Amino acid sequence: MSYSEAKKKYAALGIDTDAAIEKLRKVPVALHCWQGDDVGGFDQKEKSLSGGIQITGNYLGKATTPAELMQDIDKVVALVPGTVKLNLHACYAIFDEENGGWVDRDKLEPKHFSKWVEFCKARGMGCDFNPTFFGHPMCDPLTLSSPNEDTRKFWVEHGKASVRISQYLADELGQPCVMNIWTGDGYKDIPADRLGPRVRYKESFDEILSEPFDKTKVFPCAESKVFGIGVESYTVGSAEWCLKYAAGRDDCISLMDNGHYHPTEVVSDKISAILAYDKHMALHITRGVRWDSDHVVLFDDETKEICKEIVRCDALDRVFIALDYFDASINRISAWVTGFRNVQKALLFALLQPNDKLKALQDEGRFGELMALQEELKIYPFGDVWGEYCRACGKPEDGEWYPEILKYENDVLSKRGH
Repeated sequence: MSYSEAKKKYAALGIDTDAAIEKLRKVPVALHCWQGDDVGGFDQKEKSLSGGIQITGNYLGKATTPAELMQDIDKVVALVPGTVKLNLHACYAIFDEENGGWVDRDKLEPKHFSKWVEFCKARGMGCDFNPTFFGHPMCDPLTLSSPNEDTRKFWVEHGKASVRISQYLADELGQPCVMNIWTGDGYKDIPADRLGPRVRYKESFDEILSEPFDKTKVFPCAESKVFGIGVESYTVGSAEWCLKYAAGRDDCISLMDNGHYHPTEVVSDKISAILAYDKHMALHITRGVRWDSDHVVLFDDETKEICKEIVRCDALDRVFIALDYFDASINRISAWVTGFRNVQKALLFALLQPNDKLKALQDEGRFGELMALQEELKIYPFGDVWGEYCRACGKPEDGEWYPEILKYENDVLSKRGH
């Protein structure tokens, strides 16, 4: 079926496919820089992950310098449709003689991210930011909840520095900066004190957010988690803690990562619960397999349901969307592109649903008819509309982009040292 025929079929349901395409083109999706170098960053000589983060695989061509990482991001942007926003972790600070050389995380300044600002400006991209509370000798292994005041002070200062950097990114790039706070704080075995760490955690968050920032430009987030490697029994920043913290302030929002919940829970069901109360929320879209394993995002049921909820709630301008996964067992560029294109597919699929009609069927109790229509929509000619969207964005369609990955691997990645 051609696009013109698909357009007519959707039009019979009251869906304007051209309008859906134009709407999606303007929706920013944040591309996570850490897929390109296995969450290594550039600020520590001895790189080690902690707090439940683990990389699988050692595929050739990992980026080892800022220039290589930027080169790889450019390749991804060339192969994905839509509006790309960058998402940085603090450990991707760039140090050189011009900005005074290396400093530790509690002393980071906006100047250490000036090259990233130049990169984003040249491409018309915004940038989100994440303090990096892992992979550092000052993890004891706790950070913001540590009973050691020197440890806690170090990480609070890192958080405050991150607020200043986020404000810089928002000011320079003219787009909101989502600043996400997540730590791997917790215990491997059953703790004797659950309250103390959570009280210290709250105090640390309060201290971090005492740093001045423009609440219309910088959006701090509290991201929860169920457990991680080494923190199997107790996570300080649980879902309840993060939700209550964000609910109690007007300068912090909830961030939900769909790998951070019990396997029987789904983030798609939680989105409307948050939006019923809050103007904004943030998402890290990933794919957990039995736990927070950060697999490459697929065009699967939960990804589609997450995007349908955003669209149903008329919240494309209220939900900050970002990717968060890392896979070193396959070509890293392929992993990036596959996940980003699948989120774009899911958003377009959501925009092509006759939501008013579906809602009316639900409200009228016509559940058999609702189920039948929902099932029929699964095989509507979505692929033809997706192809048109890729063409409208000037990006390769499905079946055309992977040869570019293979060429890039042969010409660039294979020549990098291991």
